[in-house]
Amino acid sequence: MRPAVAILLAALAAFAADARAAGPTHGIAMQHGGAVATTTHGIAMHGAVAYTPGFRHFAYVNPQAPKGGELRLAAPGTFDNLNPYIVKGVEAAGAGLPFETLMAASADEPFSMYGLIAESVETPPDRAWAAFTLRKEARWHDGTPITPDDVIFSLDILKTKGEPNYRFYYAAVLKAEKTGERTVRFTFKPGDNRELPLILGEMPVLPKHYWQGRDFAATTQEPPLGSGPYRIAGFESGRWIAYERVKDYWGAALPVRVGFNNFDRIRYDYYRDSTVALEALKAGEYDFREENESKKWATAYEDWAALKTGAAVKERLDNRNPAGMQAFAMNLRRPLFADVRVRRALAYAFDFEWTNKTLFYGQYRRSESFFANSELAAAGLPSPAELTVLEPLRAQVPPEVFTTPYHAPATEADGSVRPNLRRAMALLEEAGWRVVDGRLVKDGLPFRFEILLNSPTFERVMLPFARNLARLGIEAAVRTVDPTQYVNRVRGFDFDMIVHSWGQSLSPGNEQAMYWSSEAADSPGSRNVVGIKNPAVDALIAAVIAAPDRDSLVARTRALDRVLLWNHYVIPQWHIGYDRVAYWNKFGRPATVPMKGYQLFAWWAKPAGRD
Repeated sequence: MRPAVAILLAALAAFAADARAAGPTHGIAMQHGGAVATTTHGIAMHGAVAYTPGFRHFAYVNPQAPKGGELRLAAPGTFDNLNPYIVKGVEAAGAGLPFETLMAASADEPFSMYGLIAESVETPPDRAWAAFTLRKEARWHDGTPITPDDVIFSLDILKTKGEPNYRFYYAAVLKAEKTGERTVRFTFKPGDNRELPLILGEMPVLPKHYWQGRDFAATTQEPPLGSGPYRIAGFESGRWIAYERVKDYWGAALPVRVGFNNFDRIRYDYYRDSTVALEALKAGEYDFREENESKKWATAYEDWAALKTGAAVKERLDNRNPAGMQAFAMNLRRPLFADVRVRRALAYAFDFEWTNKTLFYGQYRRSESFFANSELAAAGLPSPAELTVLEPLRAQVPPEVFTTPYHAPATEADGSVRPNLRRAMALLEEAGWRVVDGRLVKDGLPFRFEILLNSPTFERVMLPFARNLARLGIEAAVRTVDPTQYVNRVRGFDFDMIVHSWGQSLSPGNEQAMYWSSEAADSPGSRNVVGIKNPAVDALIAAVIAAPDRDSLVARTRALDRVLLWNHYVIPQWHIGYDRVAYWNKFGRPATVPMKGYQLFAWWAKPAGRD
């Protein structure tokens, strides 16, 4: 264990021990010490699940939704692989539809899982292990029962040949063993990680008998065998792929599946870029689009006659999802970005206020947290609970963590960025850079880097940013490449700066190690694209994972947020707290939108002749 992690966890353990000795929770702890494992239909990260045993369906679906019809969607770029669980190739849109997991998450709770392939989960109070009992009726599409051997195989193959992220997800699983005809038990390594039973509940289960004799790590255009509500019906590589609903799907009547998977057919058509795809929507070539470009949302739908007649719908759907972080991500593996003063200086060259007013029609809010739009975002100065986490790391984190609320550099939105550039230049000079003949240089080398993009859409944002950098004597070349080249370069960390986003949930945990840990920094294909290697960050990740309850999870996540922000690993961009959707008016949808946002696969096709 790294020293910073050990120091922090020892401090937290001492704090917890003091708290137990000081209050009535001591008695509860003693009861837990002698308690036996419990078996349940669902499990929450903290506290109790919202849906009791025997529930019939989630509250945000229509259990009487009619089955039938087709949902046509758009996808960008191309694809060459039908296995969504490996790092090679570009996976097809919807490639996960044929597969099921041990459990299914609810969209109206922070993090709760309910039985899917597994009918129940058994855990002791300390969650040192978890046992899943599989449903008798669970079947692969070839009719073969799903067995504990399939579950054990899935864990092994994902850890050894799947995407690198799975190695981080399941690193704390010590062993998996078959303990009954339909039961598999996972034993965890020592340590506090209450999330592991839920993480394993999210694990896709793969058929051992199908993959024997096949290379799991290689790209494939042979539709893999699955067990889910859809199977691949046909495809043309790089152009389209279609899925058909499995008529005798074994899980259709389960509470976690009632009201879902209502379309007989789901098809994705591929388009060269977003502009072409939007015109295809207007022409009726596909049905539904989630808009992620503010300019298009504000101006590009005005000529869609179907909106005026009611044949199409354009609307905003609010959610309470954490927005995560979208940002300019600097590659710390490049010496150019090693100095925190340099990284902080670059942030002063991005004029969000002007960008939002001029390019985005004022639709966005500036991101000032890696957990924006949620209670997990740090605000103001650290609370006493946060200080409990941060104090043992004081010597290893920026002093501003304790003294100054984080705010991204701001302007008056009038295009005048000169005051910010003066601050940037002062930081650059402090870091040893000087302007010589109009160029910023250090040790005879110019300050030059490339901003790598995978879509021309972002060029209108990047070019003003590059112009501001040029005023500092920095040469920032904006380069757009095709999606395949982009994916391969990012996986191999072969870039200087990219635009990247880290999605977050209401219950952060093991995925934070994939995003920010020192171990992930050296794993090609991991989500630690920045290359962060910071013992304090590693310690805070461990603290988040070990949080025993919701209050401590929130405090520890906010502490992690502060340390990430004040290290200036990224230049934060923007977020919104709602989804922008446009679609042909041929669908019904549930009346309730859960906290995690609209659930497209709970929608349905309107029967012919009905509004």
